[in-house]
Amino acid sequence: MKRSRHWRLIEALLALLSYMPGHTQTLTADFLPELDARVGLSSNVRLVFQNKQTLDDRLARTELGPSIDFYLKPIRILGNVTLFDLDETKPVPLTLSVGYRALIYPEKPTTSRVESVVLVHLPFWGRILATDQNRADMDWSDGGFYWRYRNRLTTERGFTIHSYHPRPYASAEFFYTSRYAKWSNSRLYAGCILPLGRHFELDPYYEHDNDTGPQPNQQINAAGFILSLYFSKHKK
Repeated sequence: MKRSRHWRLIEALLALLSYMPGHTQTLTADFLPELDARVGLSSNVRLVFQNKQTLDDRLARTELGPSIDFYLKPIRILGNVTLFDLDETKPVPLTLSVGYRALIYPEKPTTSRVESVVLVHLPFWGRILATDQNRADMDWSDGGFYWRYRNRLTTERGFTIHSYHPRPYASAEFFYTSRYAKWSNSRLYAGCILPLGRHFELDPYYEHDNDTGPQPNQQINAAGFILSLYFSKHKK
């Protein structure tokens, strides 16, 4: 019965992923669903597939594609801080990721993107985990090419409520974009990772986006969720 309830919830969340905006527009608020599936290939390599909605460039779009993650062995101090987290890279000090994304717009040509990401995890007092994400995006479409650097700093802490282990977090992200030759965007996030059994996590979050690239500047507010699926080849 418990398993069937979990699957009914997941099916309802996946149904929300089918929502796509019907037209291109400048947005001030929206809802952003995301599905991430992670499959362990070995003790330090995993395959990731992602399908999500984003508001980059002030346009609603779908991002779709695979990545491959490479990571070091976990260390004890990070393992203690991330004891009940399903993400096997959280106890690892350094993770490298390379991936491809198709950026699908309702009324524009599809853009191809290569993503490279470096994640650094650091433990702090009070069982707080800090994550420094450095990401480079290389985009091309119709002969055009531009790149973007993104830095995101996240702090999170796990709590125990009886046998349940939610992980609230907050983060800030900053973008440098070659198209505008400046730091053109900043984002603030707040959310909470909610485990759903041994293989699923739900992350409902709020996002505030300050876009200073094209004029006029625009403030964008969004709510969303990330449904993460974890299938490890090995146990922690």
